[in-house]
Amino acid sequence: MILKRLFDILASFFGLLILWPVLVIVAILVKVKMPGGPAFFCQKRVGKDGKLFTCHKFRTMVVAHNGSSVSVSGDSRITPLGAKLRHYKLDELPELWDVLIGNMSFVGPRPDVPGYADKLEGDDRDVLKLRPGITGPATLKYRLEDEMIAEYVSQKQAAGDTRPAQDIAVEYNDTVIYPDKVRLNCYYYRHYSFIKDIEMIFATVLGKKIQYAGEEI
Repeated sequence: MILKRLFDILASFFGLLILWPVLVIVAILVKVKMPGGPAFFCQKRVGKDGKLFTCHKFRTMVVAHNGSSVSVSGDSRITPLGAKLRHYKLDELPELWDVLIGNMSFVGPRPDVPGYADKLEGDDRDVLKLRPGITGPATLKYRLEDEMIAEYVSQKQAAGDTRPAQDIAVEYNDTVIYPDKVRLNCYYYRHYSFIKDIEMIFATVLGKKIQYAGEEI
């Protein structure tokens, strides 16, 4: 995957060179609109070969929250500005730095928190042979993940489920969404195509759907 890494280096370098004013503006907005905390959200994630690295994003949540990695559309932890940053994927821009230094790639599985990656077994651990990506097949399929989880929570509550919304959300993520993401990411590893990488990048930027692994994502 030499071509993939070369593309990552060049694209992330020029991306940072061109978009640095946007990063500065967003950082200022976060500090002004979401006072009391840092502009950036830095968290240890599992990278290539299972090694931990520090992932960088713009902060989208209040400083004090329960720390759950599963969020729902309308989650009280997410600020109004944070919701907009998430919707337009602007919170992901600092990850260009992670791509440049080699901790991430433009395309690949999303970087997991240790609690999830540690549970991968057998062939599913092929996911760990890849650098985590800003986008990828699973990211495209679940680009509206927060809204999907929120809809599932509403359906369960309407059916009489009295558990806290966060517990229902975690259950749905752990039993449905996460296993499907692993399936898609394993397919990506076993059927890698640089052309498909470019196609997925354009699909992410333009908000389009593509055919992948026998389905539309």
